[in-house]
Amino acid sequence: MKQRHFKTLLTGILLLCISSFAMAEPASVIEAKSNEALKQFYKEVKGSKEFLSKVKGYLVFPSVIKAGFVVGGEYGEGVLRINGESKFYYSMTAGTLGFQAGVQQSSYILAFVSQAALDNFIKSDGWEAGVNGAITLAKWNAEEDITSLSYEKPIYAFVFNAKGLMYNLNLKGTKFTKLNR
Repeated sequence: MKQRHFKTLLTGILLLCISSFAMAEPASVIEAKSNEALKQFYKEVKGSKEFLSKVKGYLVFPSVIKAGFVVGGEYGEGVLRINGESKFYYSMTAGTLGFQAGVQQSSYILAFVSQAALDNFIKSDGWEAGVNGAITLAKWNAEEDITSLSYEKPIYAFVFNAKGLMYNLNLKGTKFTKLNR
């Protein structure tokens, strides 16, 4: 019985923490934060500017908060850019249950390599990773140039600028929802 109350209390605290970050930001704030995240991405990832210039579109989530201890969740807001221009704003949310612990803030970029994947994403009403499309998590090291990535996968995700520590990195089940901005 005590364990049940602990889990309920933990879930409530977690939801409160995430909801405090979930305050909808105006488009101008999302834009400014996304521009800063892109600067950091270009600085951290060799070849990133060239890579993004070749994709059909990309989503920038400058600050995604992920927290959990057995029960977890994440939230972030970002912008979809096509040909370097901001087109739509999105939120990303996920809830998880299982072996996980910690709190982390990271930046994410999802690069749409295929036009079909981008079109499917834009047309959807609540696109979910792993259900509506697969996302390949790109892994690289500091010396590696990401322009060497093959363009065979339709969507690549980059996680960078991480602060904090979170065990459990997985985008499957993450839901992306268009925001009215």
